Amino acid sequence: MNIGFVGLGVMGRPMAGHLIDAGHALSLHRVKEASRDLVEKGACAAESAAQVAAQSDVVILMLPDTLDVEAVLFGAEGLAGALSPGKLVIDMSSISPIATKDFAARIGKLGCAYLDAPVSGGEVGARNAALTIMVGGEEEAFRRALPLFEKMGKNITLVGGVGDGQTAKVANQIIVGLTIEAVAEALLFARKAGADPAKVRQALMGGFAASRILELHGERMINRTFNPGFRIALHRKDMTLAVDSARALDLALPNVAMVQQMMNAAIALGDGDKDHSALIRTLETLAGLPDA
Repeated sequence: MNIGFVGLGVMGRPMAGHLIDAGHALSLHRVKEASRDLVEKGACAAESAAQVAAQSDVVILMLPDTLDVEAVLFGAEGLAGALSPGKLVIDMSSISPIATKDFAARIGKLGCAYLDAPVSGGEVGARNAALTIMVGGEEEAFRRALPLFEKMGKNITLVGGVGDGQTAKVANQIIVGLTIEAVAEALLFARKAGADPAKVRQALMGGFAASRILELHGERMINRTFNPGFRIALHRKDMTLAVDSARALDLALPNVAMVQQMMNAAIALGDGDKDHSALIRTLETLAGLPDA
């Protein structure tokens, strides 16, 4: 299959690589030095998103934010100007559910199908083709895309109509963000009270408080290994999507707003490019504790 791929960052690069390994012909836009190996494996580097659209039956986007997706779709030399009827656009970015519905409607007027399919699992999941993929769109388009999703992920769910994939991803990020903050508070409490945070974590892993976040991110907090699997700046973007969507729905999500503000503080303190487990450093600063 001829596949276009736009967005070759930490997540997009291995995802595109899996599709190349599966024998698909890929046309890539935004190729940088870090993704040059994909061209060496046989992919074609395109000069614009429009060129990608012209050369591909399916186009996948993996971009940082809503404005980026809009620009690639509808900006100068964007996909929309070169899409022909029958093609499929799959947005695997994490962006606004509300904007997603608008983008899908505009692409639909061109005679093309649209899926929103954001992912969870981070860089490790992308490298191991083990991502969780949350999909919104029509059943027919989902069936068409499923063989591609299966090369990139393992837990693949058609959640509902267009925008529902993005809604599921925002819900995922709410749970992850609030749980990271809760784990950070618990370990900070243990440290301030004079207990060994590592031993406290070990004890909690055998009880009802056990979770993957306590297991993985709690260990990072204790070992101070904050190289990004998922950067605070990107998670703050997702928490902002949750806050903005809640406002549009006249919905109170007080703890979401609090964690978003904590992430704002982390970024102000210079930790935006660290892993989101580094949120504990912000709490430590508030507690007047030195870096452990």
